[in-house]
Amino acid sequence: MSSKHVLVINCGSSSLKYALYAIGDATPLQTGLAEELNSPNARHISKDLSGNRQSFDTPNASHGDSIQAIVDALNCEFNLSDSLIAVGHRVVHGGERFNKATLIDDSVLAEIKQCIQLAPLHNPANITGIELLQKQFPEVPQVAVFDTAFHQTMPEHAYRYAIPSEFYTKYGVRRYGFHGTSHQYVASSTAQHIGKPIENCSFITAHLGNGASVCAIENGKSVDTSMGMTPLEGLVMGTRSGDVDPGLIGFLGSQGYDCARIDKILNKQSGLLGLSGISNDCRTLEEQASKGNKEAQLALKVFCYRLAKYIAGMRIALTQCDGLIFTGGIGENSVFIRKETVALLKGLGFTIDEELNRDITDNVCAIQSTVSLPIFVSRTDEERLIAEQSAALCS
Repeated sequence: MSSKHVLVINCGSSSLKYALYAIGDATPLQTGLAEELNSPNARHISKDLSGNRQSFDTPNASHGDSIQAIVDALNCEFNLSDSLIAVGHRVVHGGERFNKATLIDDSVLAEIKQCIQLAPLHNPANITGIELLQKQFPEVPQVAVFDTAFHQTMPEHAYRYAIPSEFYTKYGVRRYGFHGTSHQYVASSTAQHIGKPIENCSFITAHLGNGASVCAIENGKSVDTSMGMTPLEGLVMGTRSGDVDPGLIGFLGSQGYDCARIDKILNKQSGLLGLSGISNDCRTLEEQASKGNKEAQLALKVFCYRLAKYIAGMRIALTQCDGLIFTGGIGENSVFIRKETVALLKGLGFTIDEELNRDITDNVCAIQSTVSLPIFVSRTDEERLIAEQSAALCS
């Protein structure tokens, strides 16, 4: 009997990530990334099960061009027309309606479109991916897995803003949270690592990348998180400011900045990039900081300080804490960020073992000292969780 497959698609505004899984297999048969789409610098990178890597330029390629190229290449090897049982899509914002993976029909797609106003940078790209794959495989179920779904268990006192209630009842203005698939995945994998049911585990998870958030997870469920109505709230990020005084908006307006320009500044010109004036890439900043660059040093110090403050704040949401988990591109790879952040958390009972912190070899590694509460580095795999949830829904 031939293998059955699930294709996972993650469409960004100028990028597209994909992964193809055989049912029951945790390792993808092929993964790929199309980046800088709709520009002369567009290119496509793919890697197969054996680790063979291909990269080629595709100038001015669109999302449609990229999806067609991906489908054609996968069809040649895996005959997707006969073997594909589901396409799983990462969707950033699902509002209050969606708290789990959901089969996409016309009404679901319409509700995802209604959430565009809550995630104007993300949902339109997600919708593009859905509509293009619906045309490619009209008979194959399409599944939406929402970044916001995991956080729908937050209590009202954690998700409501202290503004007039009419803004919540009329417009849905509240905290939703994001990176839910990643927080859920690493909490589950870490619970498995320590041999404890996830329903009995409570963690603080820190997903750190160009976008970053922390989450308080009580008995396997999200009870608080740092991102809010949009992915702008919370931690300092690559190009996003995170928390600022709301009065800043009015002040900049009085200086002649319109809403679109302020939005661009806070989302694309702030964070590590804005503080350093150098880069939003943590690796570049660490290198420059080691050479004495004061702007890079300040950017990293602000990043770690704000991260530690949020981790400390998340502790009050938990009755117990089975550990602190670092994940994401920075969380998994930056020895420096983990060390500097945990150094600020001694008052909570967290201290790091520097040798363990430097030697991350497994998917889940403990890095705490002998007198510390547990600290883990756990590799996230959002695509795998999307594939598993899509397969389960369509089987």
